[in-house]
Amino acid sequence: MAGNVLRVMEWPVLAEDTAPMALWSAAEIAAATGGTASGDFLCNHVATDSREVVDGTLFFALQGEAMDGHRFVEAAFAAGASACVVDRPVDGPHVLVDDTFAALQALARAARARSEARVIGVTGSVGKTSVKEAIWAALDRASRGKAHRSLKSYNNHVGVPLSLARLPARDTYGVFEMGMNHKGEIAALSPQVRPHVALITTIAAAHIENLGSMEAIAAAKAEIFTGLEPGGVAIIPADSPWHDQLAEAARAAGASIVSFGKAAGADVRLLDAVAAPGGGSLVTIDMGDRRLCYTVAAPGEHNVVNSLGVMAAVRAVGADLGAAGLALAEMAGMAGRGLRLEVAAAGGPALVIDESYNANPASMRATLANLAQTPAKRRIAVLGAMKELGDFGPGLHAALAEPLLAAKPDFVLLVGPEMAALAAELGKAGSAALGAVPPFAHCPDSAAALAALQAFGLRAGDAVLVKGSNSVGLGRLVAALAAA
Repeated sequence: MAGNVLRVMEWPVLAEDTAPMALWSAAEIAAATGGTASGDFLCNHVATDSREVVDGTLFFALQGEAMDGHRFVEAAFAAGASACVVDRPVDGPHVLVDDTFAALQALARAARARSEARVIGVTGSVGKTSVKEAIWAALDRASRGKAHRSLKSYNNHVGVPLSLARLPARDTYGVFEMGMNHKGEIAALSPQVRPHVALITTIAAAHIENLGSMEAIAAAKAEIFTGLEPGGVAIIPADSPWHDQLAEAARAAGASIVSFGKAAGADVRLLDAVAAPGGGSLVTIDMGDRRLCYTVAAPGEHNVVNSLGVMAAVRAVGADLGAAGLALAEMAGMAGRGLRLEVAAAGGPALVIDESYNANPASMRATLANLAQTPAKRRIAVLGAMKELGDFGPGLHAALAEPLLAAKPDFVLLVGPEMAALAAELGKAGSAALGAVPPFAHCPDSAAALAALQAFGLRAGDAVLVKGSNSVGLGRLVAALAAA
């Protein structure tokens, strides 16, 4: 057309578009760590375990009490590492530093300093990994792939800086999990993460052996607020007996407080949850100025309540709540944390509920209640010991008798020496309080439990809950059932 000029539409330029494409360059690593680079190189991944090295990885050769990462430098290069961070010269591209762990922490600080991402920190006695994954899925969908999170349960003094060092400069959101066994550990992690939003899922008797009381556990979890950025938001469970303690710690840190749960005064409040046709729950919540209805794919009341915390976090960083609802509807359980899988059994498939990664009294009660609601011809509970309970252990294991029997299992396997207390409780003759006790066996380890389960015999339509602390090794039992 005469007089018209064809124009090519220009793609809008965003602030993050000016950030480098590579995760780290040699010069950036050297500047952040105070080390000396052997030459120019680019890295797109960071690892401290040579088994996690892929092409383009920066491998940190960390010194441990029993292992020296420098022994695996050659293996890291063979697996495709672009460079290594070392405290002694090696063959191949590297950055030479005085202390490789201090260098990892320095690179983490540099990653956080250069990032414009809105950052969420997650902790809690139960459910923090699942909640972290759900928040990430929601934000990744909302940002079209520009959300970063800590992988697996990388939540300790190595995992947190490693996860930070992996944060791309171009990402819009970051979600980081923080865990602890002792007082002061989260206080050391949160200032590294510097979250804009800090979420506590719940307070339970995990690690009570080391902390001594529930109040001390709540105080240790509340350390996450100490690293909040100015104007930060603290998201806390409204139904927790330690709500007021958590709220006081959040106020002391200068945070705005958002509570979630079933309590009448919760800022994000559960109105209704009913079974969804395809499994999971159809949830309705009140967020003060609006009501939302969405589906939670993962079954169980604990997942329903945790979804409120997810929605609160997504809203706190200004992301799309609709995208969060879609993400929750798609998220099933994770391996070791609620994954449901069909396994071969006599006459057809049986269901295995894999909760083999972690266990404490609160999560045991929640998953036993979930088992009770699972449609099945027979229900079988394989319960491993709960670790790090100290002197509280016998009483807390014995107290599982009530929720276990309420689930009405047809067969029970108790695994590990600590389960002797529950076996004794179930074995009490003529206990009117306990009621009918199902057949049960106490096994010393996961191998014996697998043999006992195979001797009992799985049938089509059975539902098998496998729950215990990771060190009990019930993941191997799940793997054996899946491979059968």
